[in-house]
Amino acid sequence: MMLSRLRELLCADWIWFPEGHGWADFKDQSDGKVFPQTSDLWATLPIALCFLLLRPLFERTIAGPLAALLGVRDKPRVCASANPTLESYFGRTSKHPSQSSLESLSKQTGLSVPQLQRWFRRRRNQDRPSKVKKFQEASWRFTFYFVAFFAGLAVLIDKPWFHDLKLMWEGFPKMTLLPSQYWYYMIELGFYISLLFSVASDVKRKDFKEQIVHHVATISLIGFSWLVNYIRAGTLIMLVHDAADYLMESAKMFNYAGWRKTCNLIFTVFAVVFIITRLIILPFWIIHTTWVYPLTLYPPFFGFYFFNGLLFVLQALHVFWAALIIRMVIKFLPANDIVEDERSDREESESEDESDVIKEKSTNGHVQNGHTPLNNNHRKTD
Repeated sequence: MMLSRLRELLCADWIWFPEGHGWADFKDQSDGKVFPQTSDLWATLPIALCFLLLRPLFERTIAGPLAALLGVRDKPRVCASANPTLESYFGRTSKHPSQSSLESLSKQTGLSVPQLQRWFRRRRNQDRPSKVKKFQEASWRFTFYFVAFFAGLAVLIDKPWFHDLKLMWEGFPKMTLLPSQYWYYMIELGFYISLLFSVASDVKRKDFKEQIVHHVATISLIGFSWLVNYIRAGTLIMLVHDAADYLMESAKMFNYAGWRKTCNLIFTVFAVVFIITRLIILPFWIIHTTWVYPLTLYPPFFGFYFFNGLLFVLQALHVFWAALIIRMVIKFLPANDIVEDERSDREESESEDESDVIKEKSTNGHVQNGHTPLNNNHRKTD
């Protein structure tokens, strides 16, 4: 009985709809009009599963050969030698041991501090995803975002609310669902659900937590807008997001291939499109039409605040990412260096091993912790 009352409260019309409207408005009419139904969202699960199954096939048969064609190659990595003590510390304590921890491990293992630094550096590199894997992941996302954006543009460009945003509220909430809107929603939502399930195996970047928040907010926003028939607004929001995403993924692909000028050119275009779509069009046109304009039509209600609250979460993330993008552009433009994703960890090279050895010698002399330091003829298997 308590669950039943809770359900009645959560599904109360006054929470999610303006006064005089409710869930009964979404019953399919005898004249052929179709409205979004809650049960429709179950279709996103098999679609998400199809994406999860299709992705490894795409990466193996299309992205892999494309990587080879563009000259994407993985640098040979020197593996860390087997050492149970160090492996245990690496997995359970820290991947970046402090100086005091290195000195303690030196006594336990009989290895010098430079040898330990080298071991941890090589061990960290082993866990970093390969350049080919990064290219394959970027190729998969590029393909989806590219197709989604231009397909979405094709189905929206002739709609009146695409040109006059205020028309997205005309007839709300009794707005007929179009077949193109149904498939646009199901495919987009299914894709983001698949991203949420694959996040554990994807390349982890420094903004991992922000990505999780973004995926959850996006799924919630798409799902909720479907339930209460904010579909016209939802399709415009999805289109605005897809407009820049495929450019970012293509810039990553050319970055991994080492095509400096092409990467920089595409990334510059991406930065401009990102700022225009997510810092200008989204907040000042779309959010203005979902946050300010509806108040001239209806008194505010909880669903109004919930929908716009999710939009504000996304907008905050856009500001965060815009700051990263601008910083990256400032770094690579003056020297014409190839742009590097600041969210990714940089692979540590073997040359850094030598610099650490030299630094240790100059700081502590020729003996550290009672052990003779390595000379320049150390073996690659150390």
